[in-house]
Amino acid sequence: MTTTETTTDTLRRILDYSSRADPYPLYAELRETPVARQRDGSYVVSTYREIAGLLHDPHISSDVRNLARPMPSHAGESTPAFINLDPPEHDRLRRMAMRHFGPPHTPGLVTGVEDDLTAVVTTLIDGLEDKERIDVVDDFAYPFPVAVICHLLGVPREDEPRFHLWVDALINSIDYNPETDPKEKLENGLRARKDLREYLGGLLQQRHGKPGEDLLSRMANDDGPDGRMTDEQIVATANLLLIAGHETTVNLITNGMLTLLRHPDVLRRLREDPDLVVPLVEELLRYEPPVHIIPWRAAYSDITVADTLIPKGAQVMLMLASGSRDPVRFHEPQRFDPDRRDNQHLGFGSGIHLCFGGPLARRETQIALTELVRRLDRPQLVTDPPPYRRSPILRGPIHLEVTQGG
Repeated sequence: MTTTETTTDTLRRILDYSSRADPYPLYAELRETPVARQRDGSYVVSTYREIAGLLHDPHISSDVRNLARPMPSHAGESTPAFINLDPPEHDRLRRMAMRHFGPPHTPGLVTGVEDDLTAVVTTLIDGLEDKERIDVVDDFAYPFPVAVICHLLGVPREDEPRFHLWVDALINSIDYNPETDPKEKLENGLRARKDLREYLGGLLQQRHGKPGEDLLSRMANDDGPDGRMTDEQIVATANLLLIAGHETTVNLITNGMLTLLRHPDVLRRLREDPDLVVPLVEELLRYEPPVHIIPWRAAYSDITVADTLIPKGAQVMLMLASGSRDPVRFHEPQRFDPDRRDNQHLGFGSGIHLCFGGPLARRETQIALTELVRRLDRPQLVTDPPPYRRSPILRGPIHLEVTQGG
């Protein structure tokens, strides 16, 4: 087999649902060819050095409109979120959003909601104490961050069942492949994108002229140094935050609890020493991250990476989870080690697109894991591996059943 054929088959197996529980051996196969051209003309980058370099490379675009081949899942998207834009527009919109989400304008947002985070966690775990069998996802890891992001955005919590369906359809369509997937998958995703944006647009209209503490109100009524976002830009930003609150933090908490249950010695250490949770979550972001793949970047011009020429307009897939297990960069990368030093993982990306909500996701996960370990009574996995979500991009268990009480 040629290199192209070999890596194409490996990538196909990674994307196939049968590999979702453990894609890491396949990532090791990919790393044998750091930059590999696929049959469709895309390029897969799987090693730490090359991924980190491209995340900081101005010759790589985050705007899918710069791809030579259009992305079907983004058809009709007239106002992308800033995560899918390049400087200078990306920088301007990110600054405007960060005025309301973190430092320097609102440096106390995360610390200011810590009491609220703890209260939500306490209430959820109180409801688990008398249950011998729980689903960490449905009973805890999902309702916690979703309640938080709804509160911060100003989205009615009772509307969650509606936009949960839209988010699921959106996530399911991200990796749409016209050669293998039914067209219905794409159509459902595009319809969900439209419905979710219309819903958020309706909420936004209620905020104009009515300053409040929620992020929608702040973005709708605040004029900063860069001016004010358009309604379309506010909706795109709110859409991004809502999806992140639904998917990435849920996966991070669930992956964390699964990892601790597989490493009972570390679980005991965390119960005895809650301060361990800070480096533990960083190691979790390396070892079992919530985002495995950035499925599209576009080459602005011809570039050479690891002696491989990537032509202008080519799609570039960055295999973040593979890079964070690269033995060239990390000592014993297959070992979960909360005492790991120099842990510059790719769990939240890097460069100008470093995860916007990373500080909040970190703190949510730290509080969640600390309290779960402290209060659950001798938890044990029911099924290992658990069933996983369909997406190879945002990877995590769809259910995580646990017994407690011995």
